[in-house]
Amino acid sequence: METRKVQVTGGSTYTVSLPKEWATKNDVSGGSVVEFYPEDDSLLLTPRREEEKVEGTLDITGLEDDELMRAVVTMYVSGFDIITLETQQVTAAQRRTIREATQGLVGLEVIGETAERVKLQDLLDSSELSIHNAITRMRLVSTTMLADAVTALLEDDDDLAADVVQRDDDLDRLWSMVSRVFRSVLRDPSAAATIGLDRETCFDYHSSARQLERVGDHAAKIATHADTLGLPPEDAADALQDLHDEATEIIGMAMDALLEEDSDRATRLANDARQRVTKIDELSRRVDDEIRELEPQQAQLLGLIVDSLSRSADYGGNIAETALQKAAPKP
Repeated sequence: METRKVQVTGGSTYTVSLPKEWATKNDVSGGSVVEFYPEDDSLLLTPRREEEKVEGTLDITGLEDDELMRAVVTMYVSGFDIITLETQQVTAAQRRTIREATQGLVGLEVIGETAERVKLQDLLDSSELSIHNAITRMRLVSTTMLADAVTALLEDDDDLAADVVQRDDDLDRLWSMVSRVFRSVLRDPSAAATIGLDRETCFDYHSSARQLERVGDHAAKIATHADTLGLPPEDAADALQDLHDEATEIIGMAMDALLEEDSDRATRLANDARQRVTKIDELSRRVDDEIRELEPQQAQLLGLIVDSLSRSADYGGNIAETALQKAAPKP
């Protein structure tokens, strides 16, 4: 940390000198333009730069399937605008995996290919991306997936179950986009100004988006089990429906609290959601009582579904905790 004294020049203008080492490192000299970003009681300063695409190169020798896909996602989330994947000879399998990865990421397209490399580029303007809209969409997709997964189970609808599993890709796409925007905000103060949110709010949205992504994962898990299970007994079905309804209500209340501008109302909603999480154990035990006498394999799979619904409610509780922190007075 370095300190500077504020000087007054011309009787009304405050001036502060910049550390020479920092200025030299960032190519700041006489006549350079710097940008200031007020954030509560802080003032962030950054050199003004021409907008340039951030390029990154990755050696994909030996990378295949999930490992290669994860590498592409990591480069995207890390904030690279142009990604060059290179090796001595890009195989057909690698090309298929790369294209599959780009289809799961918002804005990323293949813009060039040779025998030794594949070049990808994010074609979206960051100013067009709204983390608020993305998390609102994630809320809708995840809760709808959860509802349809339970419906598929209770109505023995294999087509609906398969559709829920496919929709998990849509949720993952939104989650990766939120992660990319969040990391750009951490790196660059101008990114926060562009999307119109301060960094603390971006952090709250990012952590909550992670919880919604997990809800989607459990919805897909329920749908997968529903595809192999027959219809559960009526009493067990009713208990599962009640457990789902309570979990969804918790998630909805928590998200309402997170997005609420009025801090008092946000606090009330978040506390109500957290209190309702305590009822989940009671509802889970009720389902366990209903399935205990069933055939062992069916009882085991239904037990996994109960666990997924309970965890989804817990994720709603985590969002409520984040909403409470967001609504709390700032020091």
